[in-house]
Amino acid sequence: MPILGTLLKNGIKIRKIIEQERINSYELQREELKKLLSKAKSTEFGKAYGFEEVIKDINHHQDFYKRYREQVPVYTYNDIFNRWWNRSLAGEKNICWPGRVKYFALSSGTSEASTKHIPITKSMIKAIQKTSIRQILSLSNYKELPSKLFETGILMLGGSTHLNFNGSYFEGDLSGISASQIPFWFQHFYKPGKEIAKISDWNSKLDEITEKAASWDIGFIVGVPAWIQILMEKIIAHYKVKTIHDIWPNLMVYTHGGVSFDPYRKGFEKLLAHPIIYIETYLASEGFIAFQALPNRRSMRMVVNNGIFYEFIPFNDKNFDADGEMIQHPETLMIDQVEEGKEYALLLSTCAGTWRYLIGDVIKFVSKKESEIVITGRTKHFLSLCGEHLSVDNMNKAVELVSDELNINIKEFTVAGIPHDTLFAHKWYIGTDNMVDPELLRNKIDEKLCVLNDDYRVERSAALKDVYVKLLPTEAFYKWMKVKGKEGGQNKFPRVMKKALFTEWEEFIKQYEQSGI
Repeated sequence: MPILGTLLKNGIKIRKIIEQERINSYELQREELKKLLSKAKSTEFGKAYGFEEVIKDINHHQDFYKRYREQVPVYTYNDIFNRWWNRSLAGEKNICWPGRVKYFALSSGTSEASTKHIPITKSMIKAIQKTSIRQILSLSNYKELPSKLFETGILMLGGSTHLNFNGSYFEGDLSGISASQIPFWFQHFYKPGKEIAKISDWNSKLDEITEKAASWDIGFIVGVPAWIQILMEKIIAHYKVKTIHDIWPNLMVYTHGGVSFDPYRKGFEKLLAHPIIYIETYLASEGFIAFQALPNRRSMRMVVNNGIFYEFIPFNDKNFDADGEMIQHPETLMIDQVEEGKEYALLLSTCAGTWRYLIGDVIKFVSKKESEIVITGRTKHFLSLCGEHLSVDNMNKAVELVSDELNINIKEFTVAGIPHDTLFAHKWYIGTDNMVDPELLRNKIDEKLCVLNDDYRVERSAALKDVYVKLLPTEAFYKWMKVKGKEGGQNKFPRVMKKALFTEWEEFIKQYEQSGI
């Protein structure tokens, strides 16, 4: 039975989708905050920060946001964990959300070494499932998709569903937690299935998927680009075929998220017999924030009426220091106050008990009316040693342009700022298995960045004195991920490295080149 038909038969309503299209985002967000506050008003957090008072202002259409902003502080992970979430982790009830938190997603972003425990409540699991369904329903906007596609399987390549139990809670990768909660009516379509999904060892999981691949009719793939590409290469090699379509002829849709797909596109498409549709999602450990709702767009529509209230901090020198650290009392805006084309750091208040929480991502609105955004980087994943303000978005685009121009496949890269005499330089590590002149690659990347970013161009003639490029086999990046315990699942290689992490990386590369580790 087609997926869309199954969803509708099981009572899935499209009211929420229609609601977001017909009601302005401000009103939907106002109601969403009211729901969140009403649900959490009797928690320890809600009582400490006077949620009842904010609810009264919402009911009387007063400046509720002003009161919410004044009464509830902005939190980073360390702040909210040390003050509140550690109590939930210890098994206490009703701390930031009603009841006991039974699941915690393990996350370290892409730059920090310490593991974060992000609370995942039943309400959040339901919200993620609802948004996932809305994304599937949005496929009806893709007119070129044949009806038979909706009878095929969906391969979701994520973390293990075998979660660690720590006395009072389960912990694991968000993708593993989500997969372990898949509704019964969806299990017919879900691959690799429960047994393989439980496997913790990443290489063993890929081996099992490869063995089963030929017996599945896969139309959709979901996962992080690097790991999906590795899996497809493994399947193609195992069956001695030319493309993945020789195994899965009905594969037509790839849903990705977490990192920009652009650097992977060239290598990815070499594994295909014909073009497929790429759909970007914004699913973080803290919630399902946005997804690409319409074809022929490179932006995603924020979900403004399903368990998340958003605030936006202008990503500028007034609110963040040179290391990407937020100041104590930043300027914050609601969704009706943002401007198109400007960058904002995201704050989330959610049905998992995160309140005014800095998620670390930086976004830009391309359509305020439709709440359409693109992710441009992270608060700590940019380089501005001397005012060059180089974003991950700039880096991804430069790598994409250079890859096309030189006809090479760059699967991974990372950049760091380093001293250069009394001034500065950038050092790039490029992961490619193609033969290319490092000096040519260096000049091309530098050239593209000068075109893409005016601040960078100015600083290249001033304080940013040089750019260095070091070529590495792609496997070096994946071996680093394995050493760090971040192989597979939702883990991504950091595009920007700073301080201690960069020192660790350089030491690892020395050992890799000496012994191959």
